Amino acid sequence: MNEERLLQVLVEPRLSEKGARVAEMHRQYMFRVLDDATKPEIKAAVEQLFKVEVEAVNTSFVRARTRNFRNRVGTKSGWKKAFVKLKDGFEIDFLGGE
Repeated sequence: MNEERLLQVLVEPRLSEKGARVAEMHRQYMFRVLDDATKPEIKAAVEQLFKVEVEAVNTSFVRARTRNFRNRVGTKSGWKKAFVKLKDGFEIDFLGGE
């Protein structure tokens, strides 16, 4: 796979309370990825960037939502979410803690 493409596949990690619980219990991490990213690309990107081994990748689309702001209607854009499950003995530490 193209190394330049792999560096662009992962847009950002999604850090939340729910994500922290899932990461602690099931070794699953959430990422925002490009809309056209495939599961093999996501797996290769995570393995290359974080030096871990990936067991499985699940993806879903977060739908666009309509929002009102000061009597104007707008939309929040939709995006693609990836759930990455790591093999036993591996973990990703986004916060750099102990």
